[in-house]
Amino acid sequence: MINLSHTVFRTRLLPITCALMLAGCSTLAPDYSRSELPVPNEWDNQPSDKTQGLSDQQAMQVPWQSFIKEPRLVQVIELALSSNRSLRQTLADVEAARASYRIQKADLYPNLNAGLSGNRTKSSSGNIATTYEAEAGLSGYEIDLFGKNRSLNTVQMEAYLASEETAKATKITLIGEIANAWLTLAADKNRLGLAQETATNSQKTMEITKKRLELGVDSRIDLASAETVYYNARSNIASYTTQVAQDLNALKLLVGEKFDDNLLPEALPESESLVNDVPAGLSSEVLLQRPDVLAAEHNLKSANANIGVARAAFFPTLSLTATGGLASSVLSDIFSGGASSIWTIAPSLTLPIFDGGANDANLAYSQAQQRKYLAAYEYAIQSAFSEVTNALARRATIQQQLHAQEALVTAASRSYELSLARYKGGVDSFQNALQAQRTMYSARQSLITTRLTDLDNRITLYRVLGGGLAESKLLQSEG
Repeated sequence: MINLSHTVFRTRLLPITCALMLAGCSTLAPDYSRSELPVPNEWDNQPSDKTQGLSDQQAMQVPWQSFIKEPRLVQVIELALSSNRSLRQTLADVEAARASYRIQKADLYPNLNAGLSGNRTKSSSGNIATTYEAEAGLSGYEIDLFGKNRSLNTVQMEAYLASEETAKATKITLIGEIANAWLTLAADKNRLGLAQETATNSQKTMEITKKRLELGVDSRIDLASAETVYYNARSNIASYTTQVAQDLNALKLLVGEKFDDNLLPEALPESESLVNDVPAGLSSEVLLQRPDVLAAEHNLKSANANIGVARAAFFPTLSLTATGGLASSVLSDIFSGGASSIWTIAPSLTLPIFDGGANDANLAYSQAQQRKYLAAYEYAIQSAFSEVTNALARRATIQQQLHAQEALVTAASRSYELSLARYKGGVDSFQNALQAQRTMYSARQSLITTRLTDLDNRITLYRVLGGGLAESKLLQSEG
């Protein structure tokens, strides 16, 4: 180990200490303050106060595993979060941004180096001289007099935080896409089952009509009408069979790996068994914690710090090179304490005088970028507000629509049963029974669509309120 004297040690640390003290100056970046919300404080079309479920704060904090209660869907989402390739790309971007931040952060501190060298020379007189040196010091360290490096560090830190929030937003979006794809598959399986049931029933009706035609009771028009319902259902069976296969392919692509067919839905689940609900009392303040809004705000802060970098370019820069160590003609003397001390210190001051307006242009550019990201941040809030407003507008009426649609299916089914019974009894015409069957088929299809809309809306509302990831950390933040 190199044994430096106390004097040399103090001499070597003095410039470093001064550099660190000077580097503690504040930056020239403008103070950041969050702008007022460019949206109303509350939404219209709030759900009923009697709605039970999650509050606005719970929607921001409750993990999605607690929000989604269907265990098969939970397993599918977990597979997607570990295997989806798009999410992997985003998480890799977060890692890269964090590494860039750490690189920039290192510039705040001097780089200390140590070395051991030897030199052997022969003069014109024939004398041979040998010297050995052991030294430690720093080279070209820029003292952060006006906060340029600190501002650059803030730029990279905010860029990293923005990428982390973007990754959270991507994760929330993926959860919503998986849930919607899973439910769409379930709904199309329902539609396929309905088409198969209708085809079976219409085939029976068609056979009855054929027998009545043979007996001279019904006409060929009645038979042709019965065939239209049957073949329409057959066409729907082919269409929905294709749609189910495509839905499954879309779900597999989102998940990114093979999974057990037991995790697939057979039919649409009931709303209460799938997810929780979000009640009234929501405030637009929750939007500020949405990951995409936070990402926009971090980008704004990064642009704000860039103004500090541009301003610092107008002021002098001070660089410092300093070394201190020991020298001896005998290598062993360096380590035994018989060496003499050596040191150098070389400060360098640079003052910009004429740059052709480059610094002015760079400052103007940074200020324009700050205004751009301010507009982007406010637009992100407005977009988030619009998404929540649309989801709440659907939430406010979907239950009424669902109840009305269920009542319509009940009435249409009863009408078809009565019309068919009257037709079989020879009391009513076949056309009335046929029309009742078509109405029932259409009403049941619409009920499937309405139930899917209800479930999608619950998931959408949870997603646009932050999706339970506002408090989470995807990666360990750097201090």
